[in-house]
Amino acid sequence: MMSVKIRVTGIVQGVGFRPFIYRIAVKNGLNGYVRNMGDAGVEVLLEGKGENIEKFLKDLKEKKPPLAEIYETITWSLEGKKKYKSFAILESSEEAELSGSAIPPDIAICGECLKELRRLEDPRYEYFFITCTNCGPRYTIIERLPYDRKNTTMQEFPMCSFCKSEYKNPFNRRFHAQTVACAKCGPKACLTTKKGELIRHKNPIQEAGRLLSEGLIVAVKGYGGFHIATATTEDEPLVRLREVKHRRQKPLAIMARSFESMKSFAEVSKEEAELLTSYARPIVLLNKSNNYFLSDLIAPGLHNIGVMLPYTGLHHMLFDKVDDPAFVMTSANPPNQPIIKDNDEALRKLGSTVDYFLFHNRQIDHRCDDSVIRSHDNHQAFLRRSRGYAPAPIILKEKGKRCTLGLGGELNNTACVLLGNKVFISQHIGDVENIETRDFLKNASEHLIRLTNSKVETVACDLHPKFTTTKLAQDLAEENGWQLIQIQHHYAHIAALMVEHGVKEIIGVCCDGYGYGLDGEAWGGEILFCTWKFPDFERLAHLQKQPLVGGDLATRYPLRIATGILHRKADVQSWLLQNQQHFPYGEKEIEIILHQLEKRSKIIETTSCGRVLDAVAAVLGVCYERTYEGEPAMKLESAAIKGRDVLKLKPVINGGVLDTTQLLLEVFENRRGYSKADLAYSVHAYLARGLAMLAIEKALENNVKTVGFSGGVACNKILASVMRKVVEVSGLEFLVHEAIPPGDGGLSFGQAVVAGFS
Repeated sequence: MMSVKIRVTGIVQGVGFRPFIYRIAVKNGLNGYVRNMGDAGVEVLLEGKGENIEKFLKDLKEKKPPLAEIYETITWSLEGKKKYKSFAILESSEEAELSGSAIPPDIAICGECLKELRRLEDPRYEYFFITCTNCGPRYTIIERLPYDRKNTTMQEFPMCSFCKSEYKNPFNRRFHAQTVACAKCGPKACLTTKKGELIRHKNPIQEAGRLLSEGLIVAVKGYGGFHIATATTEDEPLVRLREVKHRRQKPLAIMARSFESMKSFAEVSKEEAELLTSYARPIVLLNKSNNYFLSDLIAPGLHNIGVMLPYTGLHHMLFDKVDDPAFVMTSANPPNQPIIKDNDEALRKLGSTVDYFLFHNRQIDHRCDDSVIRSHDNHQAFLRRSRGYAPAPIILKEKGKRCTLGLGGELNNTACVLLGNKVFISQHIGDVENIETRDFLKNASEHLIRLTNSKVETVACDLHPKFTTTKLAQDLAEENGWQLIQIQHHYAHIAALMVEHGVKEIIGVCCDGYGYGLDGEAWGGEILFCTWKFPDFERLAHLQKQPLVGGDLATRYPLRIATGILHRKADVQSWLLQNQQHFPYGEKEIEIILHQLEKRSKIIETTSCGRVLDAVAAVLGVCYERTYEGEPAMKLESAAIKGRDVLKLKPVINGGVLDTTQLLLEVFENRRGYSKADLAYSVHAYLARGLAMLAIEKALENNVKTVGFSGGVACNKILASVMRKVVEVSGLEFLVHEAIPPGDGGLSFGQAVVAGFS
């Protein structure tokens, strides 16, 4: 007989791990206990025959629950008299010795729970909050560790005798499921008017679905916050929704009732189908099919549409009494503020926006937006990594030298903690431009640090001196005695790509809208040489500098960018006057712009790839005003999807600079001779080939075997695909992000690894 103690780290709380340990211990004839620890790990004590303990350890490795991830098992022998006569699940300990474990993300309803939801004789028939050890909310309900019901927002719902019997039954899949509940003892749903007046109905969820089908707008409370929902086949509610949300053009996410209904309006590849039906249930960008029949107001001017499948019992029940193929299901948040999670806040902020509220009375501890993914040539590309993924870590091939916190930039932000060879990225935070999102970022960072039991030594942020995140990093460094490191924006992107794939050196192509350069100028189309010698990098080449007349105004009205590029190259005045309706102040504004260009004084210049795409979108009449981040470039990509390279321009490269003036001039002069689709594709082909040629040239000069593509523009499928072909034909490896967003949602990852590996 022998005794051993085992400490297991990983995603081992909230995934049915203790019941699993109980079952394999009993199966192998072992006594002892298992308990959750305050560091998100699990402790096991075993007493029994050595051969049985060996079998237990084999089962632990080979038969773990599907959602569990084991990072490390530490085993040591114990001396002394044996004292356990059976095996038990003990009360959890708040003791926190180890670091690096994590609570799992929220998990979509499993097949077994869905069957019970629909089975008339089941006690949980049509109970919207049906869950088990294999599904349900996790990250959004946890207040503190260890993961026990009393430490979650489920503490307000004492189990009834039926739920308690399942909770205590080792052979039931709800054995020690902390979210177990039923209609008798669990959270309740209710439907109210926009003023919060209760509407009595036998099934408020199905009634809400009927109201949606009729074209009314309903705020729906989910796992991580509120959605605003309405019909997808009628224009009128969408017009109204866009007016009240001040979202004139930004695409709206939709939830399809089923996989089959989704295929009636969208094209779905095998890879996309796997993403859509995974337990994460992200929003996936799908190409609209030829027989697309939903309202054009859902994703105006775009070839694709963001679709997700129901991921809670409540979502499934919304479709029960209606025939709608899908509902709009967009995040409920005021402009530039976090998603709303509390009932009172929803009434206060959405009462003038919606017609009804579908509430439930379980609190959401941590708000969490939906994740968004698109497929690039069989590679997944995150546009937003959040629900279903956060805070599960990304495992690196190398270990960092110190524990670091990255705070990101300004737009589409996340927070990130590097701990050893694990990187924990927070849920989507959003644009950190006000006190609400700053506080959200700070709270999410602190929560991530607590959950992972991290001992942060360094905080990293962007190089820009005026970002809200820069000031937050300075404050946190001073408050906690942490080292502060500021990291150049594009270098953080490429470093993230390099560390994600574990390559030691890379020629990185980084393209986006804006990043503060080492010279204080606006970068955004860069070729960088990066090695494992953090934090050193070299800027080898870039796109041609172009003027931004009016600074931020030019990023909103891309005709200003086009004018700056074409000035003195073409007769733009008459063309501008023909388009004066697209300038807020018409002819007078055009005169001022041209006068500024003549004087050439105090005009900001940028190497931004995003701004070049914006200018082309304006010249082709695809988009004259940016009403949401990336709009002109996204609409240009949509215009180019069915185009071909009619211009066949040879990239013009001078001294490590890719010319973009001649490119835009060619588009301007040929705008009546070719279709928008063909000209839009020609621009993509020129930029992708030119950037790839520059990267290949620099790779050969520096004897580097790998080229990578990062930054927000790397979300563009055409650019990534053309660039990959050119690079791989040259015999070099081509890398893109797969585990993190290429845009600013992955910036905190890059900052954390640069600071942590330096």
